[in-house]
Amino acid sequence: MADGKPEVWLRGPLSDVPPLLQPVAHSLMQSAEEVRHHMRNATHDELWTAPGRTTSAGYHLQHAAGSLDRLFTYARGEQLSRAQLDLLARETHTGDGTVDELVIAFIAAVERSLAQLRATDDTRLLDAREVGRGRLPSTTLGLLVHAAEHTQRHVGQLVTILRIVQGRQDS
Repeated sequence: MADGKPEVWLRGPLSDVPPLLQPVAHSLMQSAEEVRHHMRNATHDELWTAPGRTTSAGYHLQHAAGSLDRLFTYARGEQLSRAQLDLLARETHTGDGTVDELVIAFIAAVERSLAQLRATDDTRLLDAREVGRGRLPSTTLGLLVHAAEHTQRHVGQLVTILRIVQGRQDS
């Protein structure tokens, strides 16, 4: 519970999101809250430090934002643009971006995703979708659920790495 409030999924339904997509919206909103909370005092060095053989919190923040855009693109039945592919290639670069820039980019990706959820026709959730250059099979619902769990996974890794880095600096 961030700031004394229950987790987003325990705050009730969102009136503007189709019922079957409530868990996806709750998950993305929870991820946004956790990023805001845990990144508010992070420094640039903490953001880009990769302890041991891990990746940095900055990588996870960049990747979570980029993957949301990519997965929601596939959920619309589209393939990735050149700009999205270029951004994907840059996600592994370390030190690119400040804490504020990366948090703003992530929150913007969540907001775009939530807007798409609100506009999603819930009678089309089982429509076939293709993923990646291999055009692997999925559905609209499959992509949206995966986007939510994938985002939460990377936010969890971000939080853990940030705690390790900050704990190491405290000792």
